This record gives sequence, structure tokens and C-alpha cells, in this order.
Amino acid sequence: MSHGKTIVLVVALSVVAVITSLTLVVAGGLYFFKDELVAYLIPPEPVLDLPPPVSHEDIPDMVETTIPAVASVVITADVPIIEQYYENWNPFGGFFGGRGSFQIPRQRQVGTEKQEIGGGTGFFVSADGYLITNRHVVDDTRGEFSVRLNDGTTYPVTVVAKDPMLDIAVLKVNASSTFSYLTFARDDVRLGETVVAIGNALAEFPNTVSVGVVSGLSRDIVASDGFGSEETLEGLIQTDAAINRGNSGGPLLNLRGEVVGVNVAVANGSENIGFALPANMVASVYAGVAESGRIVRPFLGVRYLQITDEIAKTNNLPVAYGVLVVRGETRAELAVMPGSPADKAGLEENDIILAINGEQLDGSKTFATKLREFAPGDTITLRVLHNGEENDVSVVLEEAPTE
Repeated sequence: MSHGKTIVLVVALSVVAVITSLTLVVAGGLYFFKDELVAYLIPPEPVLDLPPPVSHEDIPDMVETTIPAVASVVITADVPIIEQYYENWNPFGGFFGGRGSFQIPRQRQVGTEKQEIGGGTGFFVSADGYLITNRHVVDDTRGEFSVRLNDGTTYPVTVVAKDPMLDIAVLKVNASSTFSYLTFARDDVRLGETVVAIGNALAEFPNTVSVGVVSGLSRDIVASDGFGSEETLEGLIQTDAAINRGNSGGPLLNLRGEVVGVNVAVANGSENIGFALPANMVASVYAGVAESGRIVRPFLGVRYLQITDEIAKTNNLPVAYGVLVVRGETRAELAVMPGSPADKAGLEENDIILAINGEQLDGSKTFATKLREFAPGDTITLRVLHNGEENDVSVVLEEAPTE
């Protein structure tokens, strides 16, 4: 072998050795840093923006913290005091020397006394004594109302306002004391979320606590008081936490002790199907009362019909969602009320309102329920289909006129 060939062979072997060494180094590095490389090369799973977890073991502590803000609403009235007495009665008059008379039982009123005639639940929403309860709890005009706290202290209350459309009433304690109070949850409640109901069960067992989950959302029901009075309630939270007569007006709490709903009704003949008004509805009612001392409701000024697949098909509408601006049954019931915010914004009969602030009106919530999330003076953006063209229309809501 010549000297030149020997040099080439040595160089070639050296190159092979270097490449082999580098390969081993790289392979070793890949092995030792494989986890980091996998994390770098493979995109991570999307992280859900969930609230921090709260354990069921925290429920007793949460209840202990919140229960001082829950009160039993007591209804008292002057009830007649009836006594029984006996009256002599002789069917033969004076014959037989007055013999043959009988003792007939009779009743008579001998005055009145105050008695509890009903009750429910309420909870404080401010340190200066404002409470929330159901309207039907304080609808009895015969009674006087008071609240009994967890420690047994009783205070008289005034009914400040009753919402004619929602089963909500705002009460005020007539005292200068400072009270523990609850706050409304800012986040929407989630299906399957654990919730806690606190209330005056059966108007006999105050501070009753029951635990369950949110078993349904956006429920619409017809609630009856058992005496022929009915009302439609929309957008309710359904829960399997035990809600009994007397729990009406009590809070439905998440595990952080925030109010997610106000207990309002149970399904007759069912097992553990109760309903609560969502916190955002109630919070807006209370905010108006706290500011002005009365119920303040936003007003748009249109009559409308929720579009369904059937209505869209029957009337050959270009979309199967939204609300159709229509007139009422008589000529006087105009589709757009003159001088209303809708009129000022240029809405017309047969317009289709598709969305509010980007949220499509697909029927999962009624149009009225969506509007109740706003306050007079708020500017909302309506997506409107007018003569085949979609446009965004800004509307400044006003206060609903009193009837």
C-alpha cells in the first residue's frame, strides 16, 4: 500500500469515527432530553378555563360562613280567638215545666291574637339590611312580615318592592344593625356543578341545608300556588338539591358561597326536581331597587314572535332563528311602539332581530329574558335582518313605562 493511500484510509477512518461519536452523542442527548423534546414538538392539550376546584369537604365551612346571612321570613296576622260554650235549648218551650231542654254547643269570638300564618326564606344582600325573597312569600296582604336570623333574633321588615314579572321581592330590615350578607356569582352556573340550598324547610325547620347538582339549565315552567294563581317563569336553573315548601326565596349557593340562584318552585309529583331564578336576573332587579327604591326594567318597545323551524318554513323566512317584529292581534297593537327605543333606532315591522351583542337568538333563552340582563341606559347592538340585508343597529334602552 502506498503512502498516499495510507493517508486517505486513515482520514476516512477518522471521519467515520467522528461521525459515529457525534451520532452517539446526539442519540444520548435525545434519550436524556426526550421528554422536553416531546413537549416541544407535540402541542399541549388545550387548557379549559375552569374555576379553581372546591372540595365537598369544604361544604361545612362554607355553610358555617354563609348561614348567618340567611333568614326565615315570618308572616303573622291577627287571628280570631274562638271559644266554645253551651246554650240551653228547649224544643217544647214552657211545656212540661221546662223539662226536656238540651245543651247545644256554640262558638263565639272573644278577641284576636297574633299567630304565624305562613313563612318562607330570604337572604341579606347588603350590610344595611336589604334582603331578597320570592314575591309569593310576601303576597299575603293580611299579614305583617318579619325575619328571624340564625341566632334567633327577629326584626320587622318592610316590603320595598315586588317584581310583577319575576317572582322576586326586596325587603328591608327596619333597624340600624349591620348584617352579614351574600354576594351574587359573576360566572354562569354550569351543568353538573355542585350547589347547596339553605332555607326554612316547610316553614318549620329553619337553616335546613341540602346538597345537589345543577341538573338542568334554561328551564321554562308554569308555577302554581295551589289556589288557582299561575305564572310563567323562564330561564330557570333546575337542581336536585332538596327544595321544600318554605325554602322559597332562599339562596342556591355554589361551593364558594356565592348566590347562583333564588329557590322558587318544585315540580309536583317528582322526586328532587326544584327550580331557582338565576342570579343575574335577581341581581339586576336588586340593583334597580337599591338605586331608585323601585323595580326598574329595561324597555325596547317591540312586539315579536320567536322564529322556529316550522314558522320559518310556513312563512318562507330566510332564517330559522331570531325574533320577528310583528303587530298584535288588533290594529292598535303596533309592532313598534311610537317613540320607543326601537322606533328611535329605526326598527320596523317584519324586521328579524337575529342577535343581541353578538349572542344569537336561537330560542335557548327568550328575547325578554335576554333583555332583562341589561339596565335602562345601556346601549345594546342588535343584528337586524331588514329587507334581505343584515345590519348592526345600536339601541339605547330606556326605563319601561309603568302600567
